[in-house]
Amino acid sequence: MPTSSLKVRDPLDDFERRDVALLGQSKLVFVAGSGPAVIVMTEMPGISPEVARFARFVRDAGFTVWMPNLFGDPGRVPTIGRGALTIARACVSREFRAFAANASSPVTQWLRELAAHAHPLCGGKGVGAIGMCFTGNFALSMMLEPAMLAPVLSQPSLPMGQAGGMHIAPDELAAVKKRMDAEDLTVLAYRFEGDSFCRAQRFAAYQQALGDRFQGRVLPDSSANPDALMKNPHSVVTAHLIDEAGQPTRAAVDEILDFFKTRLH
Repeated sequence: MPTSSLKVRDPLDDFERRDVALLGQSKLVFVAGSGPAVIVMTEMPGISPEVARFARFVRDAGFTVWMPNLFGDPGRVPTIGRGALTIARACVSREFRAFAANASSPVTQWLRELAAHAHPLCGGKGVGAIGMCFTGNFALSMMLEPAMLAPVLSQPSLPMGQAGGMHIAPDELAAVKKRMDAEDLTVLAYRFEGDSFCRAQRFAAYQQALGDRFQGRVLPDSSANPDALMKNPHSVVTAHLIDEAGQPTRAAVDEILDFFKTRLH
């Protein structure tokens, strides 16, 4: 595993770059590892060194990582200005519906196809996926793809400006709940207690909709990495991760990896 600093651009040269064409759209996808497929969806402002570090955790745990470049400059170190610009561009993109409650972003259709594409190539019982921040809700919509078995929502932040909003269409949510009940599946979700982008109301809404199928984890703000660029505790497995044994954020990473192992191997 590369040991370069998280403060410099990550060349991502231990990932294979693939142009994957699905539903008439081609996207750059970074692929690495072997074993069942896990789709890692980046947070804003893109595939940062911290996001790539998490993808390597997944790869080294025995999975094939598929990390699509949905926005931003892959490998670049985040800055406040770059993040604001990337968010602004995504908010006007037709692929995302950043302010829409009870609606799913169109890009989730492409991501479901990616899961269906990756499963026969990688084997295993099915596919896992994790979304973070702007993409945090997407793994739940991906459960409409039968190959998807292990969804993780990390600080799901859409819809913006609606603390209790759920970024998934009602008919999709009902279909996902029906499937989870029929196949005894669950979704893991993570947030920091004081996160101003992913508030308690959002987890409460998902809990009400999905019942025990929704397993939410709330970490204390004091467990967030104080050296992160964003001072608001937010990015559980990336920027605010303290990668040390005994740390709640590292325990969250390990729980996610165990979840993928249980469901996919």
